[in-house]
Amino acid sequence: MPLGAQPRGRRGTVEEPYSPLNLRLVLALVGMVVCAILATLLLRAGWTVPGWLLAAWSAVAAVDAVVIQLRRRARARTEGGRKHSLFE
Repeated sequence: MPLGAQPRGRRGTVEEPYSPLNLRLVLALVGMVVCAILATLLLRAGWTVPGWLLAAWSAVAAVDAVVIQLRRRARARTEGGRKHSLFE
């Protein structure tokens, strides 16, 4: 999977991107934090299987956040550092 500003062949343009990367980053970070907190609480309560599942989801969200950040940096390089709102 290419980590450029936008995957090739997608319907977006520079003015109207395919994916709102800032919103995706916020959602990935919120999911990571919520899953990590719930995993900690479940593991302390003795519920090991659900706790480890949530810990795995937290790790997936962390990897997703890294990929999104790489795409945001690539977009910033191609657009000359233009700032984006949360929804673009």
